[in-house]
Amino acid sequence: MELKKKISIWWGPPKDFNTKQEKRRISWLELFYDLVYVIAISRITHNLSNDMNTEGFIKYACLFSLIFWGWLNGSLHHDLHGNQGLRTRLMMLWQMMIIAALAITINKTHENYAFITIVFMIMQLYITYQWWSVGFYDKSHRKYSWPYTVLFLLSFCLMGLSLFISHSWLKIIFPFILICNYAPPFITHKLLLRSAQDLDLSSSMFERLGLFTIIIFGELVLGVVNGINEIEILNFSDWLNFAIGISVIFSLWWIFFTFISSREVKKGLDKASLLEILYIPGLISLGIIGASFTVFFGKDFESSMRQIIGFGIAVFLFCIFLLMKLLEYPDVFDTLKQPMRFSLLVTALLFFVVSLINFTLPVTYYLAITAFILAIEITYLNYKYYKKLIKEGIDPSEV
Repeated sequence: MELKKKISIWWGPPKDFNTKQEKRRISWLELFYDLVYVIAISRITHNLSNDMNTEGFIKYACLFSLIFWGWLNGSLHHDLHGNQGLRTRLMMLWQMMIIAALAITINKTHENYAFITIVFMIMQLYITYQWWSVGFYDKSHRKYSWPYTVLFLLSFCLMGLSLFISHSWLKIIFPFILICNYAPPFITHKLLLRSAQDLDLSSSMFERLGLFTIIIFGELVLGVVNGINEIEILNFSDWLNFAIGISVIFSLWWIFFTFISSREVKKGLDKASLLEILYIPGLISLGIIGASFTVFFGKDFESSMRQIIGFGIAVFLFCIFLLMKLLEYPDVFDTLKQPMRFSLLVTALLFFVVSLINFTLPVTYYLAITAFILAIEITYLNYKYYKKLIKEGIDPSEV
């Protein structure tokens, strides 16, 4: 009996999800795990910069959605059930190996789509095992994990089916794969409510989402650097474009983390899952902007790049508008939240409408106008915010 207890401690079975850990710090293992995903995201963004057309966008969105799903489920599993045992570390290691293999196969997609599909199937099956195994160790958890097991296995079968059908059928099958992968939390939410329970997104997991967003912002900076680097002889206007481009990225970062970071997600697994899904179009839009920057600064750039960047900014701001609805804010925001959300919506619509217009404008002028619009938005938001704090006599560090 004593030997079994020692083995259990050493091996470390999954932590009971009912065990709450307040303000858990993100571990070095999780940061290392995220690093491997940086490589995969960088690969698909690089491929998109070389294939800037409708088909390229669809490929990028599909690959990103599945990669994000893998990262999200691995991160959630660790957040809910991870511990310091050997099992947790090995589970993370094996998933890191899978995503590293995926990064290799991404560059092979032009040769054979079967390579990348098979690796995704391995990842699908492995994540299915992760959620199933929790029910194996904790029988009371089985009724909550079955939606993950059943729907993930169905998604696995659909991926296998895609190996034997024409590519035209993928447009029909892929949406069902995404539905199967992202629907389980909503079913589990209903099961939890029947048991008078619910599951909220932890502060550490919400912070992980912020760190993943930082990864994508890194791709934007890399896009500007790579785009400027393609110019053989740099002049003043090129350095000016570089500075304004980084300023645009910083403005988007400012808006996002001002409203989204250091907040709490509204209670309920359904709201937490919806928030996670809303991250997908926002992050995809950032990735597309980053890929566009890579080819935006050249002398022979296409005017369509301006439209792509504009649409990307519009979608990103609109996603922030939607995400704010799912977050809890201090009381001081009660009268500010709606005007600020409306301001973001107006700015998003402005970028969207302007992007519909096909016009000729030098790179520097376009970037300057983009930076100016974002600066106006930030100035307005800060004005409303600090005016309210001064009126209420509140210290900004306390909000």
